[in-house]
Amino acid sequence: MAAAQKTPPEKKGWWNADNSSVGIAPKPEVEKRAIVQIYAARAYSWRGWFAVHPWIATKEANANNYTVYQVTGWRSTVVNIAPGVPDRRWYGEPPEMLFELRGDEAAKMIPHIQKAAKDYPYQNFYRLFPGPNSNTFIAYIIRHTPGITVEMPPHAIGKDWIDDGKFFARSETGTGYQFSAYGLLGLTIGLAEGLEVNLLGMTFGFDVMRPALKLPFIGRIGLKDRPLYGPKAVPEKEKSDDHKDPMVSPGAI
Repeated sequence: MAAAQKTPPEKKGWWNADNSSVGIAPKPEVEKRAIVQIYAARAYSWRGWFAVHPWIATKEANANNYTVYQVTGWRSTVVNIAPGVPDRRWYGEPPEMLFELRGDEAAKMIPHIQKAAKDYPYQNFYRLFPGPNSNTFIAYIIRHTPGITVEMPPHAIGKDWIDDGKFFARSETGTGYQFSAYGLLGLTIGLAEGLEVNLLGMTFGFDVMRPALKLPFIGRIGLKDRPLYGPKAVPEKEKSDDHKDPMVSPGAI
């Protein structure tokens, strides 16, 4: 009798990566209030050594689902706004929540997020380095949404591309000022940001108010970033069951 042949292990790739929930976001049937959340996870494949992929998730009051806002580089229209799992793993990488707000203040914030996503100047253009990319998009929304006074992680390459290629602007949190030459060379000074130097998309700096070093590839070493002003984030609540997103391919950061 011939020996049974072993089934070869399934090759791992973006098509079978884990995109399930990590259980941070509350279920819509449990939390009826409006919600705004910002997440970031290490980018897919080798890109994860250098950068993160971010997204914003919103839920209006009494809504049955979340809407996820992000930029993905494999579509002709790169801005992707669709119902989705807010706290999903990004192709196996667990997300970190950067910001959360619930209730009336979150409800007021959502129209600003919707408008900023619509007004984003690079609806059909994506460039991995130095931007505009997925980090540029979320940084743009933060800059144009009152009340989101949190900054993107230091290893969010592309975050320093200011709006439509401007050189000078208020800082991301609105608590200081920033110079940036297309995300390749820049300087940021702000009460929330501290001091940041941007060189070829890499951020070096330190945060004074929430003491931490800011380094490329690594992110923050020290206290976790928190908003200095505006609405305070609601503490994390009970974990939700895992659920899957439809299959999509991982473009880049």
